[in-house]
Amino acid sequence: MTARRRKQVAWVLRGLALAALLVYLPGWHASRSGGLVVVEHWLNRPVLLIGSAVVLIVVSLVVELEFRTWFSQIGCAALLAPLVVAGVPVLFLSYVFSGDGGREDRFVSPSRPDRILSVTNVSGFSIDPVYQVELEAGTGWFTRHWSIGTWDTRDGEFIRVDWSGPDRITVTGRTSLTVFEVLPDGSLGEPRVLPKPAPVGAGS
Repeated sequence: MTARRRKQVAWVLRGLALAALLVYLPGWHASRSGGLVVVEHWLNRPVLLIGSAVVLIVVSLVVELEFRTWFSQIGCAALLAPLVVAGVPVLFLSYVFSGDGGREDRFVSPSRPDRILSVTNVSGFSIDPVYQVELEAGTGWFTRHWSIGTWDTRDGEFIRVDWSGPDRITVTGRTSLTVFEVLPDGSLGEPRVLPKPAPVGAGS
């Protein structure tokens, strides 16, 4: 392969790396509170897309170099082998297991079928659950998700989350209640933290 041809191939690979990063950016933006659920689901793949960009950049640098001696060819192979062995399985597994990675419970609003509470265990391999709670509001391509919070159950400040009214969400903890009002556009108002009422008959 001529030097000119190697340079052309290298720049094509760099262009593909840039394209992978540009594809990831809308997914990253949609992962924030208020983002579109569909865009986040399809494009928020940091390991797959950023990993692919890194691999393509490295390969482009290698392609652009000229390895004429036997020693340089062995060195190139020694550099690329670990990258391929480690990178390919990671990219494959990130694509196969690219969801939230935990059990998800969904609770529909008693008055609005287009508003759903999503409770996902994001603890991974941890014994103690860590729950990510979100509100999904809207339908189809225009569904947006709004972050309610993430709770580690070890501290006891998350027991459950409920629709406590047509437009009200309550997170029940060990010592307090956190109440969110759902605004007309489907977003969340500022949370109100209230003391948890004592059980009926307590202290009598």
